[in-house]
Amino acid sequence: MKNSFAAAVALPIAAMLSACSPDKPPVEAPRPVRTFELRYDQAREANRYVGTVQSQHEGDEAFRVGGKVVQRKVDVGQVVKEGDVLAVLDDADYRLAEDAARQAWTAALTQARQADSERQRLGSLKSDGSVSAATTCPTSKRTAVTTPLRASRSGVVTAVRFEVGQVVAEGLPVVSIANPGEPEIVVDVPEDQVATFKTARFKASLASAPAETFDVALRELSPQAAAQTRTYRARLKPVNAHVLPLGATATLLTDHVMSGALVAAVPATAITQGNGQPALWVVKRIGKDHPVGTVELLRVSVHGYRNDEVLVSGPPDGEQVVTAGVQKMAPGLKVALPGAALAEAKLTQVDTSLAHTTQQAAR
Repeated sequence: MKNSFAAAVALPIAAMLSACSPDKPPVEAPRPVRTFELRYDQAREANRYVGTVQSQHEGDEAFRVGGKVVQRKVDVGQVVKEGDVLAVLDDADYRLAEDAARQAWTAALTQARQADSERQRLGSLKSDGSVSAATTCPTSKRTAVTTPLRASRSGVVTAVRFEVGQVVAEGLPVVSIANPGEPEIVVDVPEDQVATFKTARFKASLASAPAETFDVALRELSPQAAAQTRTYRARLKPVNAHVLPLGATATLLTDHVMSGALVAAVPATAITQGNGQPALWVVKRIGKDHPVGTVELLRVSVHGYRNDEVLVSGPPDGEQVVTAGVQKMAPGLKVALPGAALAEAKLTQVDTSLAHTTQQAAR
């Protein structure tokens, strides 16, 4: 009897409880997406070039006569002053030539004594200047001047192209000297970028200090492309005095305004297609600051491409564009923006608090 009474009382209570908390279908969680905020600006093109620091003025030194090198007095990186001896040639051949010239002259004098008429003729030629003074002067002084190679300018030795014992030819460049007080950055520009390079703004940095950039200006752009690389050699100098070590690796950054139209640079992964036209998936928020929204496919106009970006226009400034998983999007799909998980956790905490308060009030 007691069991029947308990069952009779439990059934209405269970019915009341089931009526107060009806079953609800599970709600599908919004799909998390990665987004990018559209910001419009003038269409700009940025490029990066790697070059080296060189001197604006660099010259080659060469012997005025040929011969065998017997002394080398400089190394690469050594600072020299104008007039310093860089190398010396063996003057033995020139001394032998000097002796041969003296013997020839002696033989000529002997022949002159034997033939008085010939001597008189030489005297008349000498008096009116037909025979130069060098014909009768020793060549030892001239040899002392030509066999040593002296620096024609002050600077730093950047190249040495000979060794002791090597036979060098007359006029062959053997030493290069650069002025370290006039450094500039040298880069090679591809043929298809020359037009924009001429009107760009430039900044540079050294590999030893990549965070320290400085302004440089274009000083010279070769009018002819190199035969092998088909690139144009550009030389840029610092706008303000700047110490640059010769031979250092430099990075040149260029900034060029492509047009006056306002465009937005979006990641290339955000671009998709709609009816065969370029488009973007744009997130429409459910609320003003709510981190959940739905996606909508909007057509865009493409203005250009960069390495990993596309220049577009169309959607309003400030819109959130989906940048990953665009192939899985569908119109009206509910998505969660970055930060939605934190907001959902806060809502869950509020719901739990409300439920706990309701239970206490029911008791």
